[in-house]
Amino acid sequence: QVQLQESGGGLVQPGGSLRLSCAVFGFTSDYYSIGWFRQAPGKEREGVSCINVSDGRTGYGDSVKGRFTISRDNAKNTVYLQMNSLKPEDTAVYFCALDSWGMGNHWSEAALYEYWGQGTQVTVSS
Repeated sequence: QVQLQESGGGLVQPGGSLRLSCAVFGFTSDYYSIGWFRQAPGKEREGVSCINVSDGRTGYGDSVKGRFTISRDNAKNTVYLQMNSLKPEDTAVYFCALDSWGMGNHWSEAALYEYWGQGTQVTVSS
């Protein structure tokens, strides 16, 4: 059974940093991608970033470029999202998701991902 487990969310002041983790359990192939998505109340789910686990290719949404960095530790089956210079508009529930086909040009489309974590709340507020 494939499971994704997010951690690292919390409350942070504007300009602060957080690092989210996504641990993958039960997926036996080394070829897949992990996407980070977020959803704020009343808004659509937004693709934040993606990494292709096998070769490290990455993608970022326009709203987070230059502030967020995605990385992976294949030995730990874990993907990280380092979030710097956080803004109040970054407040949302953050989800990680797995695409068994690997990262493509449309990585930000949530429908491509077969497995999802339960989400972790990130709140940016003073």
